[in-house]
Amino acid sequence: MNRINQKLQEDKKLLSIYFTAGYPSLNDTVGVIQELEKNGVDMVEIGLPFSDPLADGPTIQASSTQALKNGMTSKILFGQLANIRKTVSIPLIIMGYLNPMLQYGIEAFCAKCKEVGIDGLIIPDMPVDVYHNEYQAIFEKHGLINVFLITPQTSEERIRFIDSISNGFIYMVSSAGTTGAKSSFGNAQADYFDRIGNMNLKNPQVVGFGISNRETFTQATNKAKGAIIGSAFIKHLTQNGTKTIGDFVSKIR
Repeated sequence: MNRINQKLQEDKKLLSIYFTAGYPSLNDTVGVIQELEKNGVDMVEIGLPFSDPLADGPTIQASSTQALKNGMTSKILFGQLANIRKTVSIPLIIMGYLNPMLQYGIEAFCAKCKEVGIDGLIIPDMPVDVYHNEYQAIFEKHGLINVFLITPQTSEERIRFIDSISNGFIYMVSSAGTTGAKSSFGNAQADYFDRIGNMNLKNPQVVGFGISNRETFTQATNKAKGAIIGSAFIKHLTQNGTKTIGDFVSKIR
């Protein structure tokens, strides 16, 4: 069974952390992942930096720009992750954009993910229909879960189609807009969380965008299986480096 599915079966609310590969320094990638697991994080999303992101807010964009300046590429990331499964057992997901994967070759990219022990991919600009018609068989061949995003504006019909072709979790974007930390969620988000929770989808939902502290984590996971923190963690790395990752995680739960 895929590690993501195993983790989703655990009787707890899941904390997933996103960070940008090659940030703050090019060779920090593996150390950050190891520290996150050591401090009780359930899943890690490894951001593959791209020059023209669609969904990323200013904090993650800045980290991606620096990581690219540091020299991060798909090839270097796979090299860094070559032995990751000797020390890390939690699910690892690469989050990135379609262009670098197309340049690498979708089949080759998926094969390399399987080789190094990646469990899934999140590709915000991958059209659902293109995935279903062209790439789903390749992903499944290599044992990879593809995670789709939904937003408050996504139609019920679209959500149910995404649910039907998914086999992991659905990434529930908390609100319209790009990534970025919030101190709390309002009534609109609460209504949205309730609405999706009441749809009885076969795949659990994990909430992302705007999770930054214990309050927003608790609000987001009231109905959902877990929550993803990205921008707030990147800010912590920017201000404190990689030595105090445990302090950050302990403030979330």
